[in-house]
Amino acid sequence: MATLYLVLLTLHNLNRWVILLTGLWALAQTIPGLSSGRPFTPADRRPVAAFMGSLHLQVVLGLLLFAFMGMQNIPVFAGAPRPSFQWEHLGLGVLAAVFATLGSIQSRKAAADPLKFRAAALWTGLSMIVILAGIPWWRPLLRFFTQ
Repeated sequence: MATLYLVLLTLHNLNRWVILLTGLWALAQTIPGLSSGRPFTPADRRPVAAFMGSLHLQVVLGLLLFAFMGMQNIPVFAGAPRPSFQWEHLGLGVLAAVFATLGSIQSRKAAADPLKFRAAALWTGLSMIVILAGIPWWRPLLRFFTQ
């Protein structure tokens, strides 16, 4: 069971970097489109969808970790700056995934291209802010099968 915990923790940690990179990619693709007047193409949609998908994976990995740690009586976020951080982390992760989903849906369904760029940039930006607030920065930045 300890191996499963380390695998989940490593995947959760590595996926954090995928999320940050795809979020920056989505912002770099959509922010210039706000004022360019160009059409919203599948190439503009790809990073927004990748960002949302990686966030959904992160929430699933996080929930599995949370459940596994509870079953094994492993302290969640030992050494956290405050005892409530585990709930803040969980809530902010779900909120970030909701924001990314809204950005993906609204950028796909908006009637005009400027509205698609605006929705993608706004919700991705809000999601990135929430993500940065929820990351436990005191923990190792890269974790490969270690606690």
